[in-house]
This record gives sequence, structure tokens and C-alpha cells, in this order.
Amino acid sequence: MILTVTPNPSLDRTYGIPALERGAVLRAGTDRVDPGGKGVNVSRAVAAGGRPTTAVLPLGGAEGELLSRLLGGLGVEPVEVPVTGSTRVNISLAEPDGTLTKVNAAGPELSPAESEALLVTVGRYAPRADWTACCGSLPRGPADDWYAELVSRIHHTGARIAVDTSGPAFLAALHGRPDVVKPNLDELAEATGRVAADLATLGAVVEAARELRAAGAGAVLASLGADGQLLVEEDGVHWGTAPVETVRSDVGAGDASLAGFLGAGGRGPDALAAALAHGAAAVQLPGSAMPRPADLRPDAVTVTDDPPRARPLNRPPDPATGPAPARPATSSPANGAV
Repeated sequence: MILTVTPNPSLDRTYGIPALERGAVLRAGTDRVDPGGKGVNVSRAVAAGGRPTTAVLPLGGAEGELLSRLLGGLGVEPVEVPVTGSTRVNISLAEPDGTLTKVNAAGPELSPAESEALLVTVGRYAPRADWTACCGSLPRGPADDWYAELVSRIHHTGARIAVDTSGPAFLAALHGRPDVVKPNLDELAEATGRVAADLATLGAVVEAARELRAAGAGAVLASLGADGQLLVEEDGVHWGTAPVETVRSDVGAGDASLAGFLGAGGRGPDALAAALAHGAAAVQLPGSAMPRPADLRPDAVTVTDDPPRARPLNRPPDPATGPAPARPATSSPANGAV
């Protein structure tokens, strides 16, 4: 069983509109509501693969009740920690050309008692899980070291924990020594005191990931966008890519990758291959849909334990500096798991 923790979950309402026009009355052609939050997405991906998963999350108001019902309908067991405030609702406006405009609410402020209740509840379920995945931003209320406290408590039960967050909460979590952290390239640069431009090659990413391991992470699963994913752990360095024909949506793709990684054991090249297959499948699905086994192409994934460290990364153009210099074409797939 995979246990997930989402401290700041949401209901994600998406309206399909012809075009975004400021100050106008817009009429939506489509309207859908999905459970949201990074940990929630990990549970959704695990459930889509037919495996058991439990999601611990603070819920409040009618919005929280709806989120719980939606998760149950998707095969996720929700464990509610009641809070006074209402669960946030995020709004997305989707245009036909793929442009997505998002308005993310701040969410409720958790009291010290509610923050502690969330920690206690996770501690009660973690010993039953193969992995606990703690994901997403912190709500208002808990201090930056909330994740670090959670990691320490879970380790006291003998359970394994993965953390996927950013900013001060990510840096603080390293002090608890999580078994796995999952930064993207920008988060990896920020956490190691670099700027994204400093991570211009696979070798530079390897060195930054090793710094995170020295700071407390057991293993680092780094998402590199079109350049696939890199896994740096005690037993070595592994890098892989997976082909993507058409990117339809990258919403939740990184969460699907983490679900695949943990579901495959959370260690070694086989787990990395599963992460790549799940991420590549997710970006080819609409909205925040999570891949099912039939969507995966594990045979198309390429993983090596000898990554070409001089390989330049294919970062998108920086608006401030213009397009990056062209690099020679390679036989590598066009896109890896996000």
C-alpha cells in the first residue's frame, strides 16, 4: 500500500472557454471538478494502476466532503483530518489552443492543534504502508519544519518516506533525512544555491544531487523535463528517457512518475524505468488524467547507469536572454517523464 500526505489539498475546477478576455462575461463550454494536490495525484496514479492507496489530508467544509467522495470514487481510501477552514478550490480556464490560466487559492490556515492532528494521523497509518509520499506546498499555519518533523516521526516507526515539495520546507525536510526527494531542475538548483543556468549538463545535475544526498536525502529522483529523469542514490547513478509523441498536459505528470517509482520499489534502475513510463504516459493524457497499465510503454524506456555527463540539457528558452544555442541532434527520445 502507498500512503500519501497532502497538507494543502484542493478541488480543481476547470472551465473550457473559447478565449480569455479580461472584463468580459465568459461562457464555459465544459466544466469539470477533480481532486487536486500533489499527494492526491500520487494516490490517483497508484489507484489507476490497480494498487491500494490511502490518502491522508486535512478537509473542511462542503468542499472537503466533495473531495473525499471524489477520491473514494477513484479507488483511493481517504483519511480525513477535520479542519475548521474550508478546503480550497482552484480555478483553471482552458482555451482551445491549450493555453491554461490558473487561479490557485491559498487554502485554510491550520491551527497548531490541526497541524499536530495531521502528524499524528500520518504516524498511525505509515507503518502499514510500503512507502509514504509527502507532497505539495504547506498550508498557512504549519512552520517550514513541519515536513522535517513528519519525516522524523515516520522514521521512528521504521517506515520509508519520500518528499516532494519546494522552497524552505524542502530544505528543512532534508534535516529529517527522507529516503527519497523528488525535485525538478529549478527546485534542485534553488536547494543547492545555484540558478537553473548552472545546471546545464547531466554532470552538473549529478553533482547537485550528490549535494542533496550529503545534506540528508537518501536518494534524489530529479525530473529533467525533455531530458528524462536522473536517479542518484547510494548504489550509483542512473539516467533514463522515454519517448513522448504529443504532450497534451503536464498537470500531475511528475506525481504520476513518483507513483510509478514508489510502486516499483523506490530504488534502482527498475524503479526509475517505471517512473519514466508513468510520466511519459501522463503527459500524453488530457488534463490531470492518470495513466492506467494499458497507457504505459515500458519497452520504450531507456535507462543507463553510465549517463553521458557532458550532455547539455535541452532547457526551454529564457525570455530574458532569448533562445538557447542549438545543439546537435541525438538519437535520444524527444521527451522524458516530467
